[in-house]
Amino acid sequence: MTSQTSRSAIVTGGSKGIGAAIAKRLARDGFAVTVNYGHDRAAADAVIAEIGSAGGRAIAVQADLGDATGMKTLFDATEQAFGGVDVLVNNAGTMPLSAIADADDDFFNRVVALNLGGVFRGMREAARRMRDGGRIISFSSSVVGLYQPTYGVYAATKAGVEALTHILAKELGPRKISVNAVAPGPVETELFTKGKSDEQIGAIARMNPFGRIGQPDDIASVVAFLAGPDGGWVNGQTIRINGGVI
Repeated sequence: MTSQTSRSAIVTGGSKGIGAAIAKRLARDGFAVTVNYGHDRAAADAVIAEIGSAGGRAIAVQADLGDATGMKTLFDATEQAFGGVDVLVNNAGTMPLSAIADADDDFFNRVVALNLGGVFRGMREAARRMRDGGRIISFSSSVVGLYQPTYGVYAATKAGVEALTHILAKELGPRKISVNAVAPGPVETELFTKGKSDEQIGAIARMNPFGRIGQPDDIASVVAFLAGPDGGWVNGQTIRINGGVI
């Protein structure tokens, strides 16, 4: 593995929420970071500015990860800027909800294209281009074990991410590339809170043994562990980060 100070990381969906927290944490840990964004350049620039002001290195790269060429764009830009790719964090995703009976084909295809297709293409690109000794960290969700109504399509994509993770870990073992997934519970981000009342959020918080909603830094800390020197013996695992809600 290359030295910590010369390593680089790609964080998809890195301009907001959990992704932004991960990008900033990895930069503090010495990684040069590619912050991927879909549409909000201003948010990505704010993350880049914060990393830069703290002495870190980062670039912002726009790419639609639901598109077949998006992940190639990220790897090309990272290799050009930092010489190679050592860590891929497949964080980008979407979480529209619908009862299965009400989910039309467009809904299904849109969720699958990003949540599963985007992660698959990220894993494939990393398998072809990541430097030996690297780390691939993808996002599942604790809803895979909760089986809540209206989460059917979303949970199915995340279950697919877990299956890909376990298999790719075995395929890339000879190159000492670890492949893991993290499965957060509810986290206080725009993706989670959108459309929910304060009463609903409070009720969800009370379901947790710790009596609160997760924070982006709770997730970023575990991702940083998996990406860092102490996480090297963790491989082919899905780690639930949810405060004990499941």
